[in-house]
Amino acid sequence: MGKSISSLPSVLKRHRWPALATFASVIGASIAYLSVAPPVYQVTARLMLDDKKVSVSELGRDLSQVSSGTPGGPSPIANQAELVRSQRVLKGAVNKVFPQGAESPQGKQAMEELGEGLKVKIVPATNILELSYQGKDPVLATKLLNAVSEVMVDESTQAIRSEAKAVREFLESEVPKKRTEVEAAEATENRYRQASGIISFEEQTVSLVESLATLEDQERVLSAQLQETKARVNELQRVTDNSTAQNAYVAGRIGQDEELKELRAKLSELDAKLSNTRSRFTENNPAVISLLNERDSLRTLYNDKVSRVLPSNQTVPPANIASDELSQTLTSQYIAAETERSALEEKLGVLRADRTQLQQRLAQLPLKQQPLSALVRQREETAASLKLLQSKLEEARIAEAQLVSNVRVIEQAQPPSSPAGPNSKVVLVVAIAFGSILAVGIILLLEVMDNKLRDDSEVEELLKLPKLGVLPDIPATALNLEQPEQFLDNVGLVEPYRRLLKTLNFRTQDKLRLIVVSSTVSGEGKSLVVSHLAAVSAMLSRRTLIIDADLHRPRQHSLLGLPKEPGLTDVIDKEITLLHAVQPTGIDNLSILTCGELCDRPASLLESPSMKSLLEEAANHYDLVIVDTPPVSSCADANTLSHYSDSLVMIIRPNFTPKETLLQTVSELTGNGVPILGVVVNGMTNRFQKHYRDPVKGYQPVSKPLKYFTHLGSPVNNSARR
Repeated sequence: MGKSISSLPSVLKRHRWPALATFASVIGASIAYLSVAPPVYQVTARLMLDDKKVSVSELGRDLSQVSSGTPGGPSPIANQAELVRSQRVLKGAVNKVFPQGAESPQGKQAMEELGEGLKVKIVPATNILELSYQGKDPVLATKLLNAVSEVMVDESTQAIRSEAKAVREFLESEVPKKRTEVEAAEATENRYRQASGIISFEEQTVSLVESLATLEDQERVLSAQLQETKARVNELQRVTDNSTAQNAYVAGRIGQDEELKELRAKLSELDAKLSNTRSRFTENNPAVISLLNERDSLRTLYNDKVSRVLPSNQTVPPANIASDELSQTLTSQYIAAETERSALEEKLGVLRADRTQLQQRLAQLPLKQQPLSALVRQREETAASLKLLQSKLEEARIAEAQLVSNVRVIEQAQPPSSPAGPNSKVVLVVAIAFGSILAVGIILLLEVMDNKLRDDSEVEELLKLPKLGVLPDIPATALNLEQPEQFLDNVGLVEPYRRLLKTLNFRTQDKLRLIVVSSTVSGEGKSLVVSHLAAVSAMLSRRTLIIDADLHRPRQHSLLGLPKEPGLTDVIDKEITLLHAVQPTGIDNLSILTCGELCDRPASLLESPSMKSLLEEAANHYDLVIVDTPPVSSCADANTLSHYSDSLVMIIRPNFTPKETLLQTVSELTGNGVPILGVVVNGMTNRFQKHYRDPVKGYQPVSKPLKYFTHLGSPVNNSARR
């Protein structure tokens, strides 16, 4: 059970009275039962749940089918067992036996007794129910049990017919609705086909793909022709030096005009005469001037005639005029090629537009088909549902007309010849055995439920760890160390802590400098032990420092009456140094590093390298550093800080510390390699610490004979004990 149980004598002694009371109660109850119980007769009958009476229709077979049930789900045989005990079946059985019915006084009494005495058992691994009934009258008991069997058969028949009727009525109302849904689905599908233009998705897809392929082939042919034509146009354009077909056309017309040809010839002759005359005369010579005037007039006439041929605001350089036959031929070829290029580009554009349109139609076709597929599927599903409902309706009508039952009687009840009970010997033997088992169970249960440590003697045996010391309960007046004399002047309180301090020093190989104190759960007094142990260490002239590393529920500052800031969190955040954050107390040689300002993530501070450095610095400046940490079961702070210290000291409290939690905590610490120095038992009661208190109580100092020493809150006259 995972718990350490004390020795058998102590366990029996601790729980003897509840065990004896339990045993006596069982024996007394059995004797009382034998003295008042009348003789009873038991009759039995058997029913079988099966489906051998097969119905003509499939629905009838389904309604009368006996399933084996699913694991964790309802069981048909169990349902029938519960039905046997129902008031309806019992009332029907009583009505069969008593003519006056179940409402008569005799019928009511028989029905009440039948309900109390009727037992139903499922024969394992079968579909058989065993009915048993105990009554004072064997004949009446037999009649009642047989009547129950007959009612069960009738109930099964009526249940199957009722289910078939309910199914028929439901289907008769659903078939017209489903037929209307089929008609609506067909109409919706037809409307969508007309709106979308989809007659056959597959055929239309094939047709569009073929048309698209044809257009792509034509587009490739035209593209090749266009490239060839463009190349011819570019070559002719380079030879004729015409930028456009219109310019080439104009140049051709000017070159072919006869009148313009004569004018160009005359201009050539005048230019030749003018050149010859200028070679012989100056520019002011009348002959030169006459030729210039004649040339200008002829050029003006030529330009006027050219302007009639050219479109408005257009000029043709003289070099571009196709005056010879070759130029005119090339110009004509250029105009024809340019015209062919324009025609091919226009035709290619039309093909590409057609191809884009076909691609769009092909892309839209699946989108239009998707709603159509849903409509077709909806129509087919609705039609299939209608067909299924119509077939089930016919089956329901057939099943309702048949008399089918899945319960049959395989063994009727027979009147018994001798009473079935009570058997006094069996009752007493069972009572003694049950009383003994129950008493032992009470003892074990009470012992197992007692999950707390009872005294310090269990600690070493349970944990396999050394017991470092036993500390007393501290009175309320000595809890707070703002006035330390309430604690330090009480020898009965100081000596256990002093003994603990000596034990800690003896148990460590090197000089004890840094220890971590924790507990299993909250409330075991680990913070009080830290503060008062530190006070005793300081009293012994050791420079002692308390570090409150319990950043979840810090208490050290309140126990010493000091502010909690500045403290540990401020030092780790590098706001101030350790020596500046440490606060002196009212006790000589005792200082404290409080928790500081609480933060949202204390684990990140305690796990930081700064925390390790802080502990090393504290151990170098003080003779003894005691670190107060949260309970181990609450968080992992003690696990972390223990690896930076000399050892870990666990505080436990009798009648408070749970054994299971303590064992699990120590096991985890040991498995993680945490150095556990031992366990300190805190808060011992007077009964448990008498062995530790009497020597101190009887050996008080004589320096103050009139002083009363407080011994756990009880005044002790020093002179009386001297």
